[in-house]
Amino acid sequence: MTDEIQTAIFAGGCFWCMVEPFDSLPGIIKVRSGYTGGHVDNPTYEQVSSHTTGHTEAVKIWFDPAKMSYEKLVELYWQVTDPTDAGGQFQDRGDNYRPVIFVNSPEQRQIAEASKKQLAASGTFDDDPIVTTIEDAQTFWDAEDYHQGFYKYHQARMALQDMQRDHFIKQHWDTSKSTD
Repeated sequence: MTDEIQTAIFAGGCFWCMVEPFDSLPGIIKVRSGYTGGHVDNPTYEQVSSHTTGHTEAVKIWFDPAKMSYEKLVELYWQVTDPTDAGGQFQDRGDNYRPVIFVNSPEQRQIAEASKKQLAASGTFDDDPIVTTIEDAQTFWDAEDYHQGFYKYHQARMALQDMQRDHFIKQHWDTSKSTD
């Protein structure tokens, strides 16, 4: 991989909940909420929510690999999603909330697949299979402006939205670990 700014695309339920864990890490340039993987150009939130466009809610992360590696981003991704639930994430149900790592290079695919294999072998999820898919990145469509940075402006709503996710994280991960 080069030292130029790179991108990562992750889906793990509601994109509102997926921005904050990555947003303030060292080396992160920006994080945008959006839609990917569907068959409609420039979809709206209402269209994606109707489950008729094939899109998945996701976040696109621009990062400086000299300060934050793709490996570390993938490691954090596992810790903020339920990789054993293909039907959505936490209270968010449906195909538009499925967990996916969208890769945009052979290097990213190799890193994501090795990380998935390592997670499966770790015993963290006992007998539950890791069902998160690893797929080629497709066009990423930015979500509407009111979705961008949602967690910053709607903290009470986010606290309710994140309750199940937070419980899951505490149950499965040692959150005292750093991503440095």
